Amino acid sequence: MTLVQMQARSASAHPADRTVADAMDAAGPQVCDDMTVEVALAVMASARAGHLLVCDQDGLGTGLVTLARLAAVRESSAYTDRVRLREVLGDHGPGASSVTTMAEAEHAMRYRRADALPVVEGQGSALGVLALAR
Repeated sequence: MTLVQMQARSASAHPADRTVADAMDAAGPQVCDDMTVEVALAVMASARAGHLLVCDQDGLGTGLVTLARLAAVRESSAYTDRVRLREVLGDHGPGASSVTTMAEAEHAMRYRRADALPVVEGQGSALGVLALAR
């Protein structure tokens, strides 16, 4: 598993000391959890994004949805065009904080079998995304 490094790190930074803040990508598209799957897929297509950060009505990060997850939901026999993101998020645990070490983030991603991990600040506001290298 190789994590994407989106920001240059300082030459003095020891690899064991690297945090999620050193490697996260900007937050990118953020959507509200009351958005339908259809609209979320359209947002992903227009933004050419493979994932969306999902926030609640207060702007606090509640999770992350991927194109693969939404495509699977859409193909489900129980799918209707009224299904909202909050109904498909599930409980994948909290995101990482910007001070989480890269080793901890990698462990969390392996455990959750996730391609991306939301990065949130202490109050729950989304800061960015840590994604696997392609």
